[in-house]
Amino acid sequence: MKRNRNRTALILLVCLVLVPSFCAIIRTDGRQAGSHSVEERIEQNGGQEEKKIALTFDDGPHPYYTEQLLDGLKERGVVVTFFVTGEHAQLHPDIIERMSEEGHLIGNHTYSHMQLTSRNREEFKEELIKTNEIIMDITGQEVIFVRPPYGSWDKNFEAELNMFPVLWTVDPLDWSSTNAARITDKIVSRTGENDIILMHDYYKTSVTAALDAIDKLQEEGYTFVTVEELLFD
Repeated sequence: MKRNRNRTALILLVCLVLVPSFCAIIRTDGRQAGSHSVEERIEQNGGQEEKKIALTFDDGPHPYYTEQLLDGLKERGVVVTFFVTGEHAQLHPDIIERMSEEGHLIGNHTYSHMQLTSRNREEFKEELIKTNEIIMDITGQEVIFVRPPYGSWDKNFEAELNMFPVLWTVDPLDWSSTNAARITDKIVSRTGENDIILMHDYYKTSVTAALDAIDKLQEEGYTFVTVEELLFD
């Protein structure tokens, strides 16, 4: 189903207030955002209310690892948010279609993983538009969320393209390690209620670590939702 444009406009207005709280990566006390002990999380939650977090994946889809991830997510009944590149979406439309059918949210990560600079604004904008069209052609759904590569963004795009950026609060740097257990430990130790976790579905160890982290965090009482649900429900 195509998203309702009036609802989209309302979401964007709310975003102007809510998203800045999700954009900071380092706390003023020097701890990484989202770094809480189990005791702190239990105390904050009171052991009663549902604790929501969002797991996000950039750069895909990968022809093998994303399928493996989707299998694991389906087995666990978990939904996540995928920020896909247009070129990979074009290569693997069947995986994009599966993501949509299984309830995952699909966002834009530019066409070629382009980083916005002062010199390439129009080219960057064209990549966003092109990727939106590719995703919509596959899923029939309007794309309103974008994960700008490296976090570089121009707020004017929000009005120009009817899109809004989603950054992150927990970054385990999964792309830089082949040690899945270490990545899992970083995720679990740094994640707290309402956090947005940044990962990549383009590496075997990232998929293994993500699924292990999901198991551990579910045992701690966390519920995984899309970034849209985390920010606006």
